[in-house]
Amino acid sequence: MGTILQSAVETIRTEAGAIAGLETLLDDDFEGAVRAILGCGGKVVVTGMGKSGIIGKKIAATLASTGTPSFFLHPGEAYHGDLGMVEPRDIVLAIANSGTTDEVLRLIPFLKNRGNVLIGMTGKPGSLLASHSDYHLNIAVPAEACPMNLAPTSSTTAMLVMGDALAVALMRERGFTPEDYAVYHPGGSLGRRLLTRVGDVMRTDVPRISGDMPLASVIIAISEARMGIAAVVEGDRLLGVITDGDIRRAMARYESAFFDKKASEIMSAGARTIGPGELVSVAEEIMHRNRIHSLIVVDSGGRVEGVVEFFHV
Repeated sequence: MGTILQSAVETIRTEAGAIAGLETLLDDDFEGAVRAILGCGGKVVVTGMGKSGIIGKKIAATLASTGTPSFFLHPGEAYHGDLGMVEPRDIVLAIANSGTTDEVLRLIPFLKNRGNVLIGMTGKPGSLLASHSDYHLNIAVPAEACPMNLAPTSSTTAMLVMGDALAVALMRERGFTPEDYAVYHPGGSLGRRLLTRVGDVMRTDVPRISGDMPLASVIIAISEARMGIAAVVEGDRLLGVITDGDIRRAMARYESAFFDKKASEIMSAGARTIGPGELVSVAEEIMHRNRIHSLIVVDSGGRVEGVVEFFHV
């Protein structure tokens, strides 16, 4: 193995070993921190300088997207006016591997005077930040992956993992669900599936044909709509559906007598339908389970409102 690949392997092994050792550092303070956040009436304010601050931003984002209101506060900006963003009911998560970062330590008197709960995340349990914290999360690592043992590498990875452990523990304690997650991610595919209703995506131009329509006219109606399905109706009420597959099978079955048939003779009377208020995820599941690509949308009275198609889901 070349020196470049060997360097990469050593880095990965060093950081993996550091992460594996974190579980031995967990203690009652971790559980206490989780319970404090669960009982918090405010937000979790995450702060940290330099690389710790970068990791802190990610931790705050993860917390916020998984049910724990949170934001990142730069400690330098906080000391020059942004402390007004911190309310007495907020919990502050301060991150500093050394536990002696000046910009972070200078915030402690203010937080103590305001009565904020302080969670310190450091690699030094005897540091000033750790000793002044209500709860201390120990992220001590044997060594940085940096060959000079200087650049934050293993330590920042440990911060990230401890932050994820905190967020996941909070999710589980809250019973956080995929539906909850979708609420905070409405622009993503999961949010669309779990929050969007059938009525929001259905097409209303589904062909509506009568039961006595000749099949030649049915073919024209389905072809013009370009959706491969037609609703056979009496007034607005659904009697059945005809798909392009039904037409092909009828052609093979009836051959020359095909054009003598009416829509009612080849329609599927027991077609599956869905209401406009159902979730798109429900429609997707029905279509997947039954290996179909369209569902006629009907209201509570059986009146046709539209069609929802698989490629719209």
